[in-house]
Amino acid sequence: MAMQKMSIAKALNESLRKALETDPKVLVMGEDVGKLGGVFRITDGLQKDFGEDRVIDTPLAESGIVGTAIGLALRGYRPVVEIQFDGFVFPAYDQIVTQLAKMHARALGKIKLPVVVRIPYGGGIGAVEHHSESPEALFAHVAGLKVVSPSNAADAYWMMQQAVQSDDPVIFFEPKRRYWDKGEVETDTIPGPLHRASVARTGTDLTLVAYGPMVKVCLEAAAAAEEEGKSIEVLDLRSMSPIDFDAVQTSVEKTGRLVVVHEAPVFYGSGAEIAARITERCFYHLEAPVLRVGGYHAPYPPARLEDEYLPGLDRVLDAVDRSLAY
Repeated sequence: MAMQKMSIAKALNESLRKALETDPKVLVMGEDVGKLGGVFRITDGLQKDFGEDRVIDTPLAESGIVGTAIGLALRGYRPVVEIQFDGFVFPAYDQIVTQLAKMHARALGKIKLPVVVRIPYGGGIGAVEHHSESPEALFAHVAGLKVVSPSNAADAYWMMQQAVQSDDPVIFFEPKRRYWDKGEVETDTIPGPLHRASVARTGTDLTLVAYGPMVKVCLEAAAAAEEEGKSIEVLDLRSMSPIDFDAVQTSVEKTGRLVVVHEAPVFYGSGAEIAARITERCFYHLEAPVLRVGGYHAPYPPARLEDEYLPGLDRVLDAVDRSLAY
């Protein structure tokens, strides 16, 4: 067993390297991914080792990046494209929604579009406008796209491998404020299917469901609640489309309570879908209404105000207390 300790950023870098080595049809494209190695250095050293034909510095044009990737995918390539920051994806949103998501169905399954769109997302780095958004619900709502987000280094490594190997287009959201969080990565065996949730911590009194950057916050909340004698289960969703509702149901049938946490605004967020489904599936098991914790329905604020906007430990623990008070 090859076990290594590495950051999420390094795990993604190693995973892309492995994908490029394994399959000559894999390409990496994006703004500054080559010479610079990406603004977060996720693609560091890849152009040097694989050349400019496979690790391609593109013009600053997201629509062009994704459009080119679609053409390459139709010709048998497996492009991994980087959108430099979450807020820059919208010039490419048309290409992603009207072409990438629909072509497989439009061709009655004859065409495959194995494109991975990497997007660093979320807050926590004190950035300026368009650099700290959580647009995952906009993509999860679109049929034909898979939407995933790792919360730790091991998942970052393996989920990227699985995304590259998938014949479906995958929107791969990377929690940018967690890039430097380290964890153990076992590089020999695939842990499990791409879209299966995993129990990050077991508990009996209440279930916290999160993905990406908020899993760490939920684990901290569970640790804090334990000091007060509360046993909290934390479920790492890993995938926002499809969602592993069975795993959520299993946990909620045990605990009787559910709080869903994400950085994105609560209004029309992925938490709303989970709340609705679990209310349908687990009505007689629920001891309290499903509660949601997330961002506010407002444009993401400038750097100094983001602490007020981002759901932190206090807001999660407040929801835990409200749920347990029923």
